Amino acid sequence: MRDYDSEERLRRIQREKRREMLRRERKRRAMQKRVLVLGSVLGAIVLLAGAGIMLRGLGEYSKEKDKKEKDVYAQAQMQGPDLDGTARAALAETEDAKSREEEKEESEIPFADGYLMEGEGEAASIDEEKVMSSYALLIDLDESRVVAQRGMRERISPASMTKILTVLVAAEHVTDLTDTFTITREITDYSYRNDCSAAGFGDGETVTVEDLFYGTILPSGADAAAGLAYYVSGSLEEFVVLMNEKIEELGLSESAHFTNCVGLYDENHYCTVYDMAVMLKAAVENDLCREVMSARRYTTSQTAEHPEGIELSNWFLRRIEDKDTKGEVVCAKTGFVDQSGSCAASYSISDSGKHYICVTANAHSSWRCIYDHVALYQEYSM
Repeated sequence: MRDYDSEERLRRIQREKRREMLRRERKRRAMQKRVLVLGSVLGAIVLLAGAGIMLRGLGEYSKEKDKKEKDVYAQAQMQGPDLDGTARAALAETEDAKSREEEKEESEIPFADGYLMEGEGEAASIDEEKVMSSYALLIDLDESRVVAQRGMRERISPASMTKILTVLVAAEHVTDLTDTFTITREITDYSYRNDCSAAGFGDGETVTVEDLFYGTILPSGADAAAGLAYYVSGSLEEFVVLMNEKIEELGLSESAHFTNCVGLYDENHYCTVYDMAVMLKAAVENDLCREVMSARRYTTSQTAEHPEGIELSNWFLRRIEDKDTKGEVVCAKTGFVDQSGSCAASYSISDSGKHYICVTANAHSSWRCIYDHVALYQEYSM
């Protein structure tokens, strides 16, 4: 006869060991970050000091160069048309070089600041026969530039891609993943009433905060997302305030605004595929979000309602992993409402080691959405 109590205790011990390992790993990463930040600060001080010296030298050089150019031009005016033409050509070349440098600086606005570029720049136009989504975008993170795009600044309904921001905001406020939260009737009714996808938690079921994170992303569970919102803020409305504050922090408040944490359609719930790329980049840079969004499968903790836990899957990652994307799609989140069609945001590392973010919206099916991401990575990544 099987000793179920012993087996359950063993599974509980194993789970606690895994959580302890995760906690230690996060502490180690946090310590590494602090060391890196300290090193960066010290390095920045040294660089700034060196830059000050260099700038003073460049200033003197520039003054001397300007003086020489003026002397050449003045001499040209006195010595005749041939030398005058040479001087004019030299000055024209200098002005052209300055103009090219200014244009280059304008096109290289750092992606980390929220805005990558004001316009389409040199981005490739996407082939409609290969990529059928109405809106599409591929960004090279290493070079901070848009590689290819279609309608990247046009307003869309983000649907459940919204949950990328939900877990990002929650991750910045949660300190203990082993803490528990009890699902309420209000949460299950909210999910059922709005015909949302769900992780499958029941009314009165007590789950871990970690379960809520994975339940929000892998099956796109509205019950889990609402649970995170209540856990962090006490209400859905207060959590939305935090979401829009994060949007503003990312520099996207002029083109993005959210009204809920699950992705329900609302005319005031909108962004662009570019905005969603910025949100995904911020999420990928968060250790907890990246861990959750890169999971193919996850089993929730054992409860009275689910003695063996609930098996969760990220179907986008599982369906795209055997496709040729010239690399590995590491993180992804999908979405669908009638107004957005099938949409998705993904993060990939190419075989050559380059990092990309891809966002599409308004595909006619979930499979078409996947194949559009495959096509974008195949066609435009390196």
